[in-house]
Amino acid sequence: MVDNDKKVVHIRPTWDEYFIQLAELVGSRGTCDRGYAGSVITKNKRILSTGYVGAPVSLPSCDEIGHELHTVTAENGTISKHCIRTSHAEQNAINNAARVGVSIEGGTLYCKMAPCYKCAQSIINSGIIRVVAATDYHGASRTKEIFKEAKIEFQLLNNKMETYPNM
Repeated sequence: MVDNDKKVVHIRPTWDEYFIQLAELVGSRGTCDRGYAGSVITKNKRILSTGYVGAPVSLPSCDEIGHELHTVTAENGTISKHCIRTSHAEQNAINNAARVGVSIEGGTLYCKMAPCYKCAQSIINSGIIRVVAATDYHGASRTKEIFKEAKIEFQLLNNKMETYPNM
């Protein structure tokens, strides 16, 4: 029996919430436990491409043979470790679009964490005009600077800093 007086209201996610949730799902395919990040590129509320963090096609992944860590010392003296075995989710989403001839110019990229500097450069060069990140990334200070210079709209949904083992 349905009580018509107590109508359940379904609250739909915003488009940003929806695409960030999809990016999280895409990231579940990742092959590096230092983030399992995913990205979704959209335009006009339509998905153009996706990508997740993983080793290049047909090469062994971190989950199979371990990380390939490089130590980086920032200008302020901060030392961090970065896995370079994998391509980042943002790179893979851009590469996947290029591979099948899908233009992402004018699009929005949704990602787990603020992109690294190298991914930011690719984002700018690909013509993406907006980036939405679920969380912050310790190596993204320069990213934010060049996004501002390049007039890329950048939105951080949560100021939480993303952390992972052996940073």
